[in-house]
Amino acid sequence: MPKYVIERAIPGAGNFSPEKLREVSQASAKVLNELGPQIQWIQSYVTADKIYCIYNAPNEEMVRKHATQAGFPADSVAKVSAIIDMVTAE
Repeated sequence: MPKYVIERAIPGAGNFSPEKLREVSQASAKVLNELGPQIQWIQSYVTADKIYCIYNAPNEEMVRKHATQAGFPADSVAKVSAIIDMVTAE
């Protein structure tokens, strides 16, 4: 299944309390459960004013549908073409 990186501009995200992060995560999980197993949230990285999310999904449209239904921005959605790490360097 294709993997996507989603950039969400959310001012102040880096200052979210654990409770707020739980609330955001629960909103995402609720919509994911409604959309079914064809879309999967892998992980998210919170920075000062953005959240970068990694999702498996059949297409960009499904990623954007999740964002709309969950009430999150999806300022950029990029399909991953390759994954590299230290093993790639060997």
